[in-house]
Amino acid sequence: MNARSCPCGLPTSYAECCGRYHSGTAAAPTAEALMRSRYSAFVKQDAAYLLRTWHPRTRPARLDLDPGMRWTGLEILGTGDGSAFHSTGTVEFRASYRGGSLHERSRFERVDGAWVYVDGEFPA
Repeated sequence: MNARSCPCGLPTSYAECCGRYHSGTAAAPTAEALMRSRYSAFVKQDAAYLLRTWHPRTRPARLDLDPGMRWTGLEILGTGDGSAFHSTGTVEFRASYRGGSLHERSRFERVDGAWVYVDGEFPA
């Protein structure tokens, strides 16, 4: 990732990509876009955004991010539904960090028109 690209891995600047979702000037249009923006929020240590985009039913009361965690890359492995025409969607991804990686299949739903993270499972 160069200094100009977004942490989510897309070849656009942070401000033009996930930054606009983090600031609230735009909403993620798809489940994948929300998943990418949530990964970028982990990179940027933006707990407020992570909580704001978590389904009210499954959202924790607080989120303590590890300031020593160094995320190093995101790979989207697959998506199911999650477009502007759906009310639910899934995104399977691998998020790498210094020392390992996290493989998750995340579930997303729309709440009041906005995509939110529901929960995830860890495929074998």
